[in-house]
Amino acid sequence: MRMRDKVAIVTGAASGIGRGIALAFAREGARVAIADLNLEGAEAVAGEIRDTGGEAIGVAMDVTDEAQVEAGVERVASELGGVHVLVSNAGVQMIGPLHEMPFATWKKMLAIHLDGAFLTTSACLKRMYAQNEGGSIIYMGSVHSKVASPLKAPYVTAKHGLLGLCRVVAKEGAAHGVRANVVCPGFVRTPLVDKQIPEQAEELGISEEAVVKTMMLKDTVDGEFTTIDDVAEATLFLAAHPSNALTGQSLIVSHGWCME
Repeated sequence: MRMRDKVAIVTGAASGIGRGIALAFAREGARVAIADLNLEGAEAVAGEIRDTGGEAIGVAMDVTDEAQVEAGVERVASELGGVHVLVSNAGVQMIGPLHEMPFATWKKMLAIHLDGAFLTTSACLKRMYAQNEGGSIIYMGSVHSKVASPLKAPYVTAKHGLLGLCRVVAKEGAAHGVRANVVCPGFVRTPLVDKQIPEQAEELGISEEAVVKTMMLKDTVDGEFTTIDDVAEATLFLAAHPSNALTGQSLIVSHGWCME
């Protein structure tokens, strides 16, 4: 029970990677807030946790809305007894050539990934500092925090930006026992990735099979997708680490796609 007595907020947790992380945290004893735009989905995941004897709530949260983030974090602190862990996971993906990409798309991607990370971090740090019990902030980066791919300018930019934010939080939070790290998965077979496959096939004029084999998995050591469980276990490891020795770091979980 590595997360016993800890309260964790996981954004974008109504499905996919976020849901997997929330369930893993709950199995390890955490009280979990499922924060998502999709309140119905968030409540469903919270219900799964409660059905197995855990404690969880669903929280409606648009991570780009400052008032909604502040209200959501305040509710979590009040109902679950503080805030000890934040997993900033909410994200979207929209692809296309940079010279054809609407400015609105660029702004939306950076708002969700970077503004959302800033707003949720700021709100949680206030509680963590006041509690004086330490804390852990984990950003959901990507191998694209380290490398670039065509058609993903705003995504790559945002994921690189999370490394910088993490390092600042690690330095500022150290005096308060707050650690910050980034998990950098390879391609995980979620609806977000499934949506990209036909989009990239059409944009590049190749088959969907070729997108998977020659673009997504070609640099892995075994031609395998990273799994949700892989990412959840890496996130749990970082969240439960007991000291400031592990902070300001990025952990790549990619079947060897990126070795750094």
